[in-house]
Amino acid sequence: MTEQLNLPRVFKPLGLIVAVLVLFNLWTVPSIAQVTAFKQAVAEAASTDGDIAAFYRDNAYEPLWTGQSTEHQARRVELIRALSAVDIHGLSPARYNVAALREQMETAQTTRDLGLVEVELSKMLLQYARDVQTGTLVPSRIDGGLVRQVPYRDRTASLTEFAAGSPREFLKTLPPQSAQYRALMKEKLQLEGLMEQGGWGPTVSASSLKPGQTGAPVVTLRNRLIAMGYMGRSASQTYDVQMQEAIQRFQLAHGLAADGVAGKGTMNEVNVSVQQRLKSVIVAMERERWINMELGPRHVLVNQTDFSAKIIDNGKVTFQTRSVIGKNTSDRRSPEFSDEMEFMVVNPSWYVPRSIVTKEYLPKLRNNPHAVGHIEITDSRGRRVNRANANFAQYSARNFPYAMRQPPSSRNALGLVKFMFPNKYNIYLHDTPSKSLFDREVRAFSHGCIRLADPFDFAYALLAVQSDDPKGEFQRILKSGRETKVVLDAPVPVHIIYRTAVIDPKGNAEYRRDVYGRDAKIWKALENAGVTLGAVQG
Repeated sequence: MTEQLNLPRVFKPLGLIVAVLVLFNLWTVPSIAQVTAFKQAVAEAASTDGDIAAFYRDNAYEPLWTGQSTEHQARRVELIRALSAVDIHGLSPARYNVAALREQMETAQTTRDLGLVEVELSKMLLQYARDVQTGTLVPSRIDGGLVRQVPYRDRTASLTEFAAGSPREFLKTLPPQSAQYRALMKEKLQLEGLMEQGGWGPTVSASSLKPGQTGAPVVTLRNRLIAMGYMGRSASQTYDVQMQEAIQRFQLAHGLAADGVAGKGTMNEVNVSVQQRLKSVIVAMERERWINMELGPRHVLVNQTDFSAKIIDNGKVTFQTRSVIGKNTSDRRSPEFSDEMEFMVVNPSWYVPRSIVTKEYLPKLRNNPHAVGHIEITDSRGRRVNRANANFAQYSARNFPYAMRQPPSSRNALGLVKFMFPNKYNIYLHDTPSKSLFDREVRAFSHGCIRLADPFDFAYALLAVQSDDPKGEFQRILKSGRETKVVLDAPVPVHIIYRTAVIDPKGNAEYRRDVYGRDAKIWKALENAGVTLGAVQG
């Protein structure tokens, strides 16, 4: 088959007959039979797919692909070209089977065959569009914490849009247009090249190394740092200042404490293979497709693996703080989703979630009715329960009739401010009295909500767009001691994500640990879908 993807001989008479009929408005029995057979074949082949059937029905079963015009030819050429290059997006070529599609086109002999080819090409277009635009996988089927609502496009509308415009331009707009996605594609290509060349060299045998040491492990570490690009050429066999600075750069790029000492945690990351980093990048590309939508000119981005929360204005980070995420247990891991922050509550009360009441506090109350005395116990009418008169031993998690509330105070579990984007998962951002946890390298301690290291500054930044004195306004409310709701004039989108591979604004790759093991699950699912770690493509 030529590059123009010429169709077999049966295509030409059909195209000629249709052209003559249109030109002279003449209908003969043979031509009507051919056209009718084609349309019937299309209708039958499309009947198992409602969206495709609706498109052809609305367009009187006219061919989108199998005509002989330059437009039809361009559509075929551009689709086959896109399907032949899916590997650059970390997708599986086997998913589309271009060879089988070509064979079906080449061997079509009857008008009915053409109808089947017509629908198959439309199916392949929609399959590719779905995969490259919003991901191959369905997040919720992989992990319970992946509750993200993927912005799937209307399939019939996609076919209509494709038919109305340039096929090349349409296909170019399908993948995420974000700078992050493009940078991940570039990193993928670079890692594939490194993998083909053997990676970063031998791993370091020592479990840890520190400045001043010498020997073979130091040389191996030096060579690996050079190969990774964290250190310039050097012949030194000593863990010198140059190597210490290189280790610090490596640590910063991998979310580690930048002390310049290659301890156990640092060495584990140094020894991660190119293949494993490539998996992280491919997973990150799939994740980027899951949020292929407008994030908002101003939005909050929480990356769980980075333990950070950022405010981003027009693509630039204008505020950043450390965060604590949910503990790595089945009932506490922070979920991934997007919502809109509508207000903040200064001097909040903490209404203890039912799960915490029954799992953590009720067992203590059974042993001692005065346990967790800093938290109020209230009945169904909101009246405070006298602990001395209550028999908590008679209750189970199923029939415990009370609620629990911690009033506003500096000791409150939510601290002195919480940031609300009401959602069914009961997740929000908030202050905390447990400030020491922010000094930890891995910060997974909460019941699921996101704790912020600098909540007041975060509040000032949010209020700055609607107040001439955001700090003063916030502090006046805070000092009142009263629980106060502060509405944001414009809701701010919040995106809680989980990325173990991120490309910074300067184009440098940063990697984080798979805290919850979610990326490992996603990679396994991608493998099951046919994705492999291929070599560099031409």
